[in-house]
Amino acid sequence: MPSLQAYTFRMPAGFAGDLQRAEVATIETQQIDSSAPPTVFGVAVKLVSGKVQPINNSADTAASVYGINLRPYPIQTNGTDALGTSTPPTSGVTDVLKRGYVNVALGGVAAAAKGGTVYVRVANPASGKPLGGFEAASDTTNTIALPSNTYFTGPADAYGVTEIAFNI
Repeated sequence: MPSLQAYTFRMPAGFAGDLQRAEVATIETQQIDSSAPPTVFGVAVKLVSGKVQPINNSADTAASVYGINLRPYPIQTNGTDALGTSTPPTSGVTDVLKRGYVNVALGGVAAAAKGGTVYVRVANPASGKPLGGFEAASDTTNTIALPSNTYFTGPADAYGVTEIAFNI
């Protein structure tokens, strides 16, 4: 007899960079800047000379955010990678979410709340706080607030993954 998994409290949200609610999403394919490629999926990206780079400079503003680097599905990475691990390509093309819902890794220590302001890290990266990563609280000059049409749709799961509505 097969064993079934019961989720007593909450099912996992998914993986950072996973597209949610595809029917309302606007996605563009963009060229990756191989001199400064995004290193993880589900981070804010900008266009520099027509190519995608992660938000990576303290001078970046909310207007610099072009979209969010999406994790393609299906994806095949190194056969020895752990489950749920994937690394973006360093050249070629990538999908960028311009409008829609996406899972992201929640950085920082503040909990995300439904309808809460979304902040993007632009300086002083640290463990769990990558450049271009999303946070639920301001870290003074190290983060920028995104406009009110970008917000958290609820709290993070046990793995620190939450969903944001981007440009809605």
